[in-house]
This record gives sequence, C-alpha cells and structure tokens, in this order.
Amino acid sequence: QVQLMESGGGLVQSGGSLRLSCAASGSIISIFAMGWYRQAPGKERELVATFTRSGNTNYEDSVKGRFTISRDSAKKTVYLQMSSLKPEDTAVYYCRADIVSEFGLGSPVEYWGQGTQVTVSA
Repeated sequence: QVQLMESGGGLVQSGGSLRLSCAASGSIISIFAMGWYRQAPGKERELVATFTRSGNTNYEDSVKGRFTISRDSAKKTVYLQMSSLKPEDTAVYYCRADIVSEFGLGSPVEYWGQGTQVTVSA
C-alpha cells in the first residue's frame, strides 16, 4: 500500500531552476532515509541527495551548492530544489525511501517512485 509519488520535473534552460517533490502515502509507521536518485540513459542510477532520519544530508559532489534537499514531515514529503541546472543534470529523477509499514514486521523496506524526467537544454 505504500507509494511514492514524484512531481516537478520538466524542461528547463541551462542555469534555470526546478523543484521536485516526493510524497509518501499508505500505511506508514515511520520513514527513515528519504532522498533522490537519478539515472541517465545508459548510465547507472546514482545518489543525488538524501535526507536522513537524524537530519544529516548527503549530496553527490557535482550538485553540491546547487541542489538543496528539504522535507515536510506532516506531509511525508521530501523536496529537491535544483538551481543553476546544467545539461549534465538531465536524467530521470527517482525518489527513494526506507519505510516501515503497518503490515510489515517492523523493519524498513526500500521503496522507489516511478520517476520524473528532468531535461536541461544547453
């Protein structure tokens, strides 16, 4: 029943900005590490930014200073504010979360969203 829904992707010019959202829904007891990954055609999926339960954040080196991850606990939503976008940022962006559900055994399970396309033109 747990679902992650991404939104906010689109086409933007180099140097522009986009804000991605990922909302978790379903029979959720708790959410642990939640963040963003991306995958370009022919490449492996890579970490972009993660907001941990303890409040720590992790960023991929190429996005440091340009991307900011944030959260709204009441809405069970994590955001990714992307600024100074580059063509190299073009990829499908996926939300990922470790979630404990009401019908689980108490251990977190990894969930992935469907992805949202981000395209940055030169």
